[in-house]
Amino acid sequence: MESSAKWVVNEDELLACCGSTKFAKQMAALSPFSNLHQTIESATNIWFNQVDVYGWLEAFSAHPQIGQSPSLSHVGETFAQWSKGEQSTAMKSATSTTLQELTEWNARYKQKFGFVFLICASGRSTAEILAELKRRYSNRPVVELEIAAQEQMKITELRLAKLFSAKSSTDAATEFQPASVTAKANGGHPGAGIEVQLEAWRGPEPRPSFPGSDPSGWTLVGSGKTDNDGRSNPLMNIVDAVTPGTYRISFNTGKYNPSGFFPFVSIVFQITESQKFEHFHVPLLLAPFGFSTYRGS
Repeated sequence: MESSAKWVVNEDELLACCGSTKFAKQMAALSPFSNLHQTIESATNIWFNQVDVYGWLEAFSAHPQIGQSPSLSHVGETFAQWSKGEQSTAMKSATSTTLQELTEWNARYKQKFGFVFLICASGRSTAEILAELKRRYSNRPVVELEIAAQEQMKITELRLAKLFSAKSSTDAATEFQPASVTAKANGGHPGAGIEVQLEAWRGPEPRPSFPGSDPSGWTLVGSGKTDNDGRSNPLMNIVDAVTPGTYRISFNTGKYNPSGFFPFVSIVFQITESQKFEHFHVPLLLAPFGFSTYRGS
């Protein structure tokens, strides 16, 4: 049974969750919220579909480099406390050598991309963060900007949960957590190493029919594997407008879990002309199949 309580949040509270002024204003305009799930859905839509690149960069700039503390005068006490807590596992596992290497790679990253290396650091060791930083350093700037935006959204989700925790009971605050963070706590893991491929329909019919159109009508757009967060690398070039049409994303779940019930999972979806500027996710669609794959764009 859902609670009838309404959760009111203001701009200052939202800025502690995400340092984008536009994000905070638009979220505050939608307040109050019925529950945490509704808040997360609204936040995701605003962040990816309404906040522009300048807003993303504003949010990124509020974060300190991993291993450092944010300036209280710049971000406020709540933001600083949450940031310190999110880095606590990394700081406990750090040595003088890894901290020095992290500082050097942070500087190299910022020089290349123009913003701080952003990662949802909760539960991650310094070694894990450093390895991810090195891996992402080879990305093209446009790809890395998108990845950093996804990491910011993970951080925002966690902080919204903390904000609701302060406003409500513990039960309400734990309604939602990013899969990459809660999976380990619940005895599971995000689906890492799952082969993923994205295809576009190019057959003679306007779109595939059910059951079964000519399989040769599908054209491969891109492929990859999920990382330790259950998120795949970009499966298509990042563009301002996606080509409208029918797409199919497939997960090789049988190879990931040979004893499982599903040999593979395919999801067919259609992007219309009016949706071509939107940002699309696969929001935990594999959960019914026993996987914790986090959003993949």
